[in-house]
Amino acid sequence: MKNILGRKQSVKNEDWIKAAEQIEELISRTEIEILVDSTVELIRQNTFGKKVAYAWSGGKDSIVLGKLCEISGIYSCMMGICDLEYPAFMEWIDKHKPTGLEVINTGQNMEWLIKHPEMIFPRDGKVAARWFSIVQHRAQAKYYRDHGLDMILLGRRRADGNYCGKAGDTYTDGKGITRYSPLSGWKHEEILGFLHYYDIALPPIYGWPNGYLCGTHPWPARQWTGSAANAWKEVYEIDPDVVQDAAKYIGSAEEFLHTVVCE
Repeated sequence: MKNILGRKQSVKNEDWIKAAEQIEELISRTEIEILVDSTVELIRQNTFGKKVAYAWSGGKDSIVLGKLCEISGIYSCMMGICDLEYPAFMEWIDKHKPTGLEVINTGQNMEWLIKHPEMIFPRDGKVAARWFSIVQHRAQAKYYRDHGLDMILLGRRRADGNYCGKAGDTYTDGKGITRYSPLSGWKHEEILGFLHYYDIALPPIYGWPNGYLCGTHPWPARQWTGSAANAWKEVYEIDPDVVQDAAKYIGSAEEFLHTVVCE
């Protein structure tokens, strides 16, 4: 395998696209099959005798995780969303979701966003992390408790800078939730290779501005925009209706629309 992509935060979106286009030059089907076999064996070993499920977001890593879990015999899964998702993304989810998926809506909506303006287009990593905490983590905790799980599997990878445990790929948080990340050691090229050789469809987000950098997210959680004006521009390119609706309540959205009309 040839590594041309570094840590997610240091790689440009066009680098991801280029790597995907030339993936057969970077990693072979044989290499992917060997990796799949070893990962599936580890999943079976680490989940044997336990009640488990996996977290699915519709993003590339969770899609790979889902396929590996299915091969391993794990079909129960969950997804955390709120009322501020992109409509096109949710339409894709409805068509491509795993059979055993349970969707949990944590309820953040426009009224909530107006009360928390600091959460709009976070430029601080800590604020961005709060989105994961109040949506994905909260939904995972609810599903974990409701279903009496012993472990939940995640698509986290160290190559993205994600925490997977101090030693290894499993940890239990202060609330007693055990999270296992079987893809923790997978490289970016291996994820892209799996998607390519298994001919797996990706959601529209990867064709949107900075899609590989932003990944799945509610529209106000969009990162890497440089400014609020550019953030509204990117969201407008994705779905003008989202910005037009937001402009009824958020001044910066209204200002952006005014510039569009003037142009």
